[in-house]
Amino acid sequence: MTSPQASYRLPPGPKEPVALGIDPQTLQTLQELQQQYGDMVSLTQPNGRLAYFINDAAEVQRILARRHAKYRKGPGFERVKMLLGNGLIVSDGDVWRRSRRMIQPAFGRQNIHGLLEVMVACSERRADHWQTLAANNEDCNITAETSDFALELILISIFGPDYESRILTEGDNPFAFLSRDSTRDLSVVMKVRHLRELLTSIIEERRAGKSADQFDFLSMYLQAEDKDGQGFSNKQLLDELMTLIVAGFETSANTLSWVWHLISKHPHVEARLIAEATEHMPDVTTINTDALAAMTYTQQVLEETLRLYPPVWLFTRRCNEMDELENFDVPPGTDIYLSPFVLQRTEHYWPDPDRFDPDRFELSEKPKKDRPFFPFSLGPRRCVGEYFSFMEMKVHLGLLLPKFRMLSTSDKEPDLDLGINLRSAEDIFLQPQER
Repeated sequence: MTSPQASYRLPPGPKEPVALGIDPQTLQTLQELQQQYGDMVSLTQPNGRLAYFINDAAEVQRILARRHAKYRKGPGFERVKMLLGNGLIVSDGDVWRRSRRMIQPAFGRQNIHGLLEVMVACSERRADHWQTLAANNEDCNITAETSDFALELILISIFGPDYESRILTEGDNPFAFLSRDSTRDLSVVMKVRHLRELLTSIIEERRAGKSADQFDFLSMYLQAEDKDGQGFSNKQLLDELMTLIVAGFETSANTLSWVWHLISKHPHVEARLIAEATEHMPDVTTINTDALAAMTYTQQVLEETLRLYPPVWLFTRRCNEMDELENFDVPPGTDIYLSPFVLQRTEHYWPDPDRFDPDRFELSEKPKKDRPFFPFSLGPRRCVGEYFSFMEMKVHLGLLLPKFRMLSTSDKEPDLDLGINLRSAEDIFLQPQER
């Protein structure tokens, strides 16, 4: 440790340099550090930069919410920026504040409720496909199915009628590779750049008024203005649209894949979900926001799934200015590592942490502030699409579960793919049966 670092009050930690990234080895390293040194750990990275791994619930809350202005995005976002540009997930400072203020109104509850019919239609198309699979006694690749569902939904929600008239013009979805290729390497980046050409043409047509007035995210983004009355440039709009497309489908797709896997292993949970869906959504005509709000057990199942399998398993920040956490100093330039996966499986916060138990999230249980849970982040940078995601997942489960039983085809638990997003290492297959 360098002498300047030695002059600060630092948490305990290893003396030898420790390499951290976004990979399986990093998860193992963080778990070992927490077990050996506790919930506040300091370390020196191979480049000599000081880093903290923080697994203390109160300090995580303080960094992400109460003192968020003292921190900016940390290491590991370079690949994301290559893929998405400088959109809401990647941007910092004034750029991020301006974009967030302009985008936030589009995700107001009334606007999201206006997309309920799209959620129902996409779920019904899955039902038709699953009926064919069941009739032919074919297995269902639930990982691919939930990805296709969520990708179709977000694209229709963004582009409205332009989805069919401009995106599916050649019969194939040019965005499909996003749900099929999880590598997010340079080849994917090049494919995304090609998509940006298509999106630019759609944006220019909308700006020229060639499309009729329609209700979708693109229209809302085009109408958004900052405090000076300025809208997004084409470049800014492209970055925000790519961010919305990728982030908007991956979270729900991965979560639903894990949900179906867990339901197949827990028939008592399945039974309660079906009873709730049957009570509040007996047919398509009864699907409305009140019915979805009443599906509290479904919400618990989704939250427990997100506890076990948070879509973003590792957050990073970099300290901008001197700070203090607990009884320790945080010098400027310190890298901060926060892991929902580790914190949400830490036993002194979550007893028997690896067990799937949706009852943990009953309203009668201890307050949420005492149960650290941040799959969508916390504070001002909390995911703007969280409500949209929960709504689409409730519609999907409420419509499909009463129609289909999904049987597990393997006793083996899926391995984890610990990239930018947490996925199953291999696709999950289930056997569909009509009820």
